[in-house]
Amino acid sequence: MSGLIEYLKGPELVVKVQEFFGIEYLHCRENGKIDSSDAYCGGVGSSLRTRTKLRDGNKQNGDLTNLDEDSSGSSSGGNDSDKCQGGADKETVMPYRITNKFWYYLFLIGTELGDEIFYATFIPFWFWNIDSAVGRRVIMVWSAVMYVGQSLKDVIRWPRPGFPVSRLQKKWALEYGMPSTHAMVSVAIPFSVLIYTHDRYIYSLPAGLAFATIWCAVICFSRVYLGMHSVLDIFAGLGLVVALMIPLIPIVDKLDYIIVTSKWSPIPVLAISILLIVFYPDSGIWTPTRGDTALTVSVCAGLEIGAWLHYTLGDFKPPANPPPYEIIWPSYAMLGMLLLRTVLGLCCVVATRAFGKSISYAFVCFLLGRDKNELRRSENTLQNKNKIIVELSYKFFACGMIGFNTQYLLPNVFKLLRIGRPDFYTEI
Repeated sequence: MSGLIEYLKGPELVVKVQEFFGIEYLHCRENGKIDSSDAYCGGVGSSLRTRTKLRDGNKQNGDLTNLDEDSSGSSSGGNDSDKCQGGADKETVMPYRITNKFWYYLFLIGTELGDEIFYATFIPFWFWNIDSAVGRRVIMVWSAVMYVGQSLKDVIRWPRPGFPVSRLQKKWALEYGMPSTHAMVSVAIPFSVLIYTHDRYIYSLPAGLAFATIWCAVICFSRVYLGMHSVLDIFAGLGLVVALMIPLIPIVDKLDYIIVTSKWSPIPVLAISILLIVFYPDSGIWTPTRGDTALTVSVCAGLEIGAWLHYTLGDFKPPANPPPYEIIWPSYAMLGMLLLRTVLGLCCVVATRAFGKSISYAFVCFLLGRDKNELRRSENTLQNKNKIIVELSYKFFACGMIGFNTQYLLPNVFKLLRIGRPDFYTEI
C-alpha cells in the first residue's frame, strides 16, 4: 500500500499524464528517469544557441513551447520555487512543447471552473436566472467542502509536484497540494445541483449525470495536466468530498430552511462565520488559503442573511403548486431580460467588491493605526499580523456584501425595473 501511495504521489506519474495529453518534454531519459543534465533540460550544459534553434523551429511549426527558465503566464513551464513549498529548483526547470492545443485549451478552461472568477459569475447567474433555493443549498455545500479541504491543506502540508514536473500555471503555487480542492469542487457543485434539482424539476437524470461527470473529469485532469497536483491529491480530494457530501446533503437541506425562517438566525450565522475564520488552522507559513476560506464562508453567510431578510419582510411566499416543475425554456423576451439582469447585476457585483474592499480596508487600517498604502506594500507573512487582520476583514465584509446583494438587494432592484424573474419570491 505504501508503494502504491508513493507511486500515485510521485511527480513521474504527473509527467506521464502530461505527455499522454500532448506535452512533449525536451529531455533525454535514462533507465526510465529524466536526465536533468541534458542540454534540453536547462542544465549547466545547455546553450543559448540550442535553445534559440529549438524555439525558432517550434514557432514555425505553430507549437506552444517553453524553453526559458524565467517564462511566465499560463503557458509557462517554470516553477515558482522561491515562493511555493517544495517546488522544483529553478536550475532544473524542464522545457516542454505543447503538441495538442485542444487538450491545452480545454484544461485551461477546466481549471478556471474552480477559480474565483467562475464563482463570481456562476453564483449570481444561478440566483437571478434559475433557482435561488437550490442555489443557497449548493453554496452551503460548496462552502463547507472548501473550508474542510483548504484547512486540511494547511494541516497536512504536502507540497505540489516538484521536479521533473513543469507547471503550466503558477496561480495557486503558494498553496499546498493535498487534497485538491479543485477536485472537491468538481464534485460538490455539479452533483449537489443534480441532487437538489432531480426531485424539483423534470429533466433527464442520465443526461444530468453525464454532464456532471464530464464537468468533474475535465477539472480533475486539468490539475494534473497543468502540473499543479499529483494523482494522489486528486484521488484524496474525490474521496474526501464524497465522504463529506453523504451527511452534508440532507443536513444542508434542513439547515437552509431553519436559517431562512428562524427569527434570530443572522446572529449565529455571523458568529459561526467569524469563528471559522478566526480559528482557521495555522500552517506555520503564510498561504492564501485562509483568505480564500474567508471568501467562501462570507459569501455563504451573506446569501443566507439575504434570504432571511426576504422571509422576515414577507417577500418570500410558498409556491402555488408543489414540485416537480416543468423546465420553462426562455423565449426571446425572457432571454433578453436574462441577459439584462446578468450584465447589470455583474456590474453591480464588481462595484460592490471594489467599494466594499476600499471602505473596509481603510476602516480596519484606521482602527489598527496603520497606513493602508504602507501595509499593502508590506510582506505576506504570519508575523505581519496587521496585514492578515486587514485582509481577512475586507474579504469577509466585501464578499459578504456580494452574497447579500446577490440574494436580496439586486433581485429587488430587478423587481423595481420590471426585469425580475417571476418565480424568484416563491423559492423558500
